[in-house]
Amino acid sequence: MAYITLNTHKLKENYDYLDRLFKQHNIEWGIVVKMLCGNRKYLEKVLSLGIRQVCDSRISNLRIIKSIAPQIETVFIKPAAKRNATRVVQYADISFNTELETIRLLSKAAVNQNKKHRIVIMIELGELREGVLRDNFIEFYSNVFELPNIEVIGIGTNLTCMYGVLPNEDKLIQLCLYKQLVEAKFNKQIPYISGGASVTIPLILKGILPKGINHFRVGETLYLGTDVYYSQPYEHMHNDVFKLFAEIIELNEKPVVPTGELGHNLTGQTASFDEALTGKVSFRAIVDVGLLDVEDGHIYPVDTSMQIVGASSDMIVVDIGNNAQNLCVGDSIEFRLDYMGILRIMNSDYVDKQLEE
Repeated sequence: MAYITLNTHKLKENYDYLDRLFKQHNIEWGIVVKMLCGNRKYLEKVLSLGIRQVCDSRISNLRIIKSIAPQIETVFIKPAAKRNATRVVQYADISFNTELETIRLLSKAAVNQNKKHRIVIMIELGELREGVLRDNFIEFYSNVFELPNIEVIGIGTNLTCMYGVLPNEDKLIQLCLYKQLVEAKFNKQIPYISGGASVTIPLILKGILPKGINHFRVGETLYLGTDVYYSQPYEHMHNDVFKLFAEIIELNEKPVVPTGELGHNLTGQTASFDEALTGKVSFRAIVDVGLLDVEDGHIYPVDTSMQIVGASSDMIVVDIGNNAQNLCVGDSIEFRLDYMGILRIMNSDYVDKQLEE
């Protein structure tokens, strides 16, 4: 059996630190909960932290959030599929948008539901993921402002998630200037500049975040205590809110190097081995979790003397050396996970989800 745990005490301490930081700088923020994959038990804990706003990229997850805490402000943080416009308006108070035709459908849905739907328009600043091109954004805003039941409350951008383009002072100043230009051009007030994510937090700590940036969407730093900009943990935050435990289903001393002609494995790779290891043996523990649940490159044994040496769809093999820990079949090995590791595990129906106080 494999299971993942969420430590509610450590999560709360991480949340309190971030909340203080943002309040000190007059920044509003929302928690990105897409990593929780709609797990009701975990969502209830996150929603009880005191946050006013949560963000997700799946409508089904926003529906669950609204069923738990109807008063929570929900944000749909990717451009909506046209066929989902009605459901976006139904379950998201705010949505991030880049396509005029889709916003027209959101407007129509909002009229039909007798709602005012609020939107943030995303601007392309170099990451080449979602975003209106800067040459087109004035015309884009002009068309959006004409739509009924649509309220533009923010301008935003996404950085780092695809190509790793880092936010810097210059890029975020550009975002602030675009907001000022739109306000001056159309005599409209746009309250929010959503230019912040986990990767932008170091700019606050360095004192170089442009003052106009007043909204952040944060997931990874909350859950992992990670300085995403420099890919290292924050010393003053918990880095082990989540843990994975996988049961040992076989434990034997075996050769380090396989015998026989090597072909492609399950993932299409051909393994290679140091010939100097031929004839050597070590204890190998097979644990009850596999590539169906998580990629082995995104989980790491907490005991650094252990090493993952192979994986298949339902099993991962861990070299535990001379088994100084005296592990037995039925014992569990503890793993830490990175962001993608947690995301994959949370999306697996075969891994139990537990709370740790």
